Amino acid sequence: MAAPSQSATTSSLSRPATTVLPPTNTTPSFILGSSHKSYKHQYSNIYFIRLRLLKEVVVKNAEHRWRNLAVPRVLEVTKGKLCYIVGTVYMDMPLKPNVLEDLARDNTIPPPPPVPKFYSSDDHTMLEDESGRIRIVGERLKTTRLVTGVIIGALGMETPGGEFEVVDICSANFAPQVSVNNGMEEMSVDSSESDPWVGVLSGLEVGSEASSDARIQMLIEYLTAEGGLGEDQVPASQISRLIIAGDSLGPINIPGRGDGTPQVEDRKARRNAQDAAAFSPHPIYNLSSHLLDIGRTIPVHILPGETDPSGAILPQQPLPRAMMAPGIIDEKTLSEKESSARTLLVHSGQSLNDIFKYLPNRHNSRLAILESTLKWRHLAPTAPDTLWCHPYVAEDPFIMNNTPDIYVVGGQRRFGTKLVEGEDEMQRKIRCRIVMVPNFARTGVLALINLRSLEVKCVNFGVDGMTGGGGVFEDAKVKAPAPTQIVMESLSSEQQMGGSPGPM
Repeated sequence: MAAPSQSATTSSLSRPATTVLPPTNTTPSFILGSSHKSYKHQYSNIYFIRLRLLKEVVVKNAEHRWRNLAVPRVLEVTKGKLCYIVGTVYMDMPLKPNVLEDLARDNTIPPPPPVPKFYSSDDHTMLEDESGRIRIVGERLKTTRLVTGVIIGALGMETPGGEFEVVDICSANFAPQVSVNNGMEEMSVDSSESDPWVGVLSGLEVGSEASSDARIQMLIEYLTAEGGLGEDQVPASQISRLIIAGDSLGPINIPGRGDGTPQVEDRKARRNAQDAAAFSPHPIYNLSSHLLDIGRTIPVHILPGETDPSGAILPQQPLPRAMMAPGIIDEKTLSEKESSARTLLVHSGQSLNDIFKYLPNRHNSRLAILESTLKWRHLAPTAPDTLWCHPYVAEDPFIMNNTPDIYVVGGQRRFGTKLVEGEDEMQRKIRCRIVMVPNFARTGVLALINLRSLEVKCVNFGVDGMTGGGGVFEDAKVKAPAPTQIVMESLSSEQQMGGSPGPM
């Protein structure tokens, strides 16, 4: 269903209209219907489906690079003979969470705290298919970005010890890019006053211990063209819609949980059902009120995140409709939309955060990892190993059949962007703007994306000394001189967070 276009209430400014096109047959569906309600199936099915769907593309790329060296199955390699095999990567990592260990653990002993990284020097890399699994080794692995669930082709030979020594690796590479309007393929770098922009933010965290209400109010005034400097109203009037990429509500902290023995007052309050901090409905009311103020001016799309009241497994389903203000478009945690001849792929960041745990920090920035997911053609390769997801039987909706024009991920620590350029298997050029959106409550960052030129601008809301989400306003490069003034930074395609993109 197409979203209705809305205009600003100001007399001198009007917003450009954009329309969300209905999903096509190639658009992945992240809605869990009645056929997905069973949890009796094994998770191995999703790995088999993923391998079957992506193996053909990887084999085609491998045959183009290493002609006539294929081996049908990984267990059919011959010692000392150069060949290539295609399979699913599995990372054997001692620091990864283990379900069997969790079940066998003594419940009277508290579990160890989660580790920030699964990576260690004791890790082993495996490659598996329907026939079995073989360990892969070699110097090439040290310069290649690999995580569990990625489909790759590996060129090498089996050693006397039964391992497969890899000398080269290839992946599925970029998926084809479907352009709704071919006239946009040759784009101008410069922006125009008539260009439509899309605003994206993440992590409002309404109801958190450190309130971000001041920043949210500044955001509302900016989007409705009611505050800020005169020159700021021009780009604000060009924002055609707003996307909230997860974590709209703050995490729930129940006193006494995880803090040892609760205090007498805490125990008494919970016993009498008077723990207002844990059970107050006001955060939902406040969020609905904020969304109503914005939704009167522009369409708002809201996705659930890790701290929102939605299911924990991916794909998270839309937030309860009862808590949404009228005119708010409720989305899944992963959403692919076509708007104004652009394809947008947005998710709340859980998959990127999980992939980051698999890799060492050196040469593996989050922005580089996000680019790698485009080359892997998969949004969440580590699901279901270390990232909860639904046990799909006949499909893997996280596979990228098409490269989006704009790829946005919320729930990140810092802002980052890059214009990714490459070619698909048919040697056709693709361009994708990738954007990482940080937590709004802590940074006050709103990302603006030009739908025509793919230019990105960053708007920072805050003043010196303002706190929100538990920290002082330090992430913004420029601070506003007054609470009602807003700072805008124009970011070129070369500006990005550090980290080598790597070979994959």
